[in-house]
Amino acid sequence: MSLSYESSGVNYDQLDAFKRACQKAAKTTAPMLTSHGYAEPANTRGESCYLMEAEDHFLAHVEEGLGTKNLVADAVYAATGKNFYREISIDTVATIVNDLITCGALPISVAMHAAVGESAWFTDEARMQSLVEGWAAGCRKAGAVWGGGETPTLRGIVKAEAIVLAGSAVGKISPKSRRITGDVRAGDAIIFLASTGVQTNGLSLCRLIADKLPESYQTPIGHGDARTYGEALLAASAIYVDFVGECQKAGLKLNYVSHVTGHGWRKLMRLDEPFVYEITEPREAPALFKFMMEAGPITLREAYATFNMGIGFAAYVAPETADAVVAAAKSCGHDAWIAGTVRKDGEKKAVVIPSLGLDYDGSTLQVR
Repeated sequence: MSLSYESSGVNYDQLDAFKRACQKAAKTTAPMLTSHGYAEPANTRGESCYLMEAEDHFLAHVEEGLGTKNLVADAVYAATGKNFYREISIDTVATIVNDLITCGALPISVAMHAAVGESAWFTDEARMQSLVEGWAAGCRKAGAVWGGGETPTLRGIVKAEAIVLAGSAVGKISPKSRRITGDVRAGDAIIFLASTGVQTNGLSLCRLIADKLPESYQTPIGHGDARTYGEALLAASAIYVDFVGECQKAGLKLNYVSHVTGHGWRKLMRLDEPFVYEITEPREAPALFKFMMEAGPITLREAYATFNMGIGFAAYVAPETADAVVAAAKSCGHDAWIAGTVRKDGEKKAVVIPSLGLDYDGSTLQVR
C-alpha cells in the first residue's frame, strides 16, 4: 500500500479551507491601514506575502513556521550524536524569507519564535548554540538583521523534549516598480532553481517513512548518494533572496515567482489567473526523492504533489530574458535552468509534466 501526505495526518483540503476563511475575515480589517498611511493593494490576499502600499514604497510582512523537521534532527542527534540544529535554524529563516521575496520585497528584519515545553531544552549548550549560530547565519545570507524574538515555555502544549520554531519578517519594495505582480503571459519561460533536498515541506510523511525502516534515519539512501536518510533530510534549505536581488539590480523583470513548498509542484499554479504550466525539462529526481518513493512506497503522482522533488523556487519571465535570468541565478550559486513554458488553453488551469505523464488541474490547489 502506497503512502500519501494525508496518511501522515496532513490534509490540505482541511487546512486550505481554514486559510480561505482567514483570508475572508482578514479582508474586513484592511481599512485599519488608512490611519497609518497605507492601503491594501489588490490581489495580495492568498499570496505568500502580505503587502501594504504607501505612496512611494510597499512594506511586506510574512510569518512562517518550520514544521516538524526538527523532530528528524532530534532523532538523529539521539541516535548518532550528530547535531543538525544549525541547519534547522537556517531552514526556519529560509522558509520565512523565501516567502517574503515572492512579492519582490527584500527582507529588512527577521524575528525568531522558539516555543518549548520546558525551559530545560536550552540547557544542552551545543544544541542551543547551534540554533543561535544558524539563525544569525540565515539572516546574514538573507541580508537581514535579526531583530528580536519570543521564547515562550508552553508546558502542556509543547512536549518537554521539543521545540517549535517559527518566525516573521518585514521587508520593503522600493522603488514600487520592483513589485512582482503576477503579470504572466502565454509564452513566458519557466525557470527552475534547484532545492537542497526536502527543505521544509513534507516532513510528516518523511518521518512516517523513517518509522518503517529497520535502520530508521541511519538507512543509506543509495542511488549514488553516500548519505544516510537522516543526513539527506537535514541538509539546510537554500535561501533565494540573492537571486531576486540580483535580478532587480540587473533590471530583469520577474513576472511571477513561486516558492515551491507545501503542495509540491502544484504550487507552480498559485497565480489566480488560469494558465497551463507545461514542464518540458523536469530533470531526474534527486536520490533522496527516489529513495522515499521506493521506501514508502509513494506514487509518482503523490510525490510531485507533496514534495519539491529538487525544485525550491520557480520564476516566470519573458522568453527573451530567460537566459539572463538563469545566468543571474547561477551567479548567486544556484543551479538553474529553463524548465518549461506558460501557455493559454481557454480557462484551463493546470501543471502538466508530459514526460512523467502527470497533469494536476486547478482544482487540486485551492489556497484562495
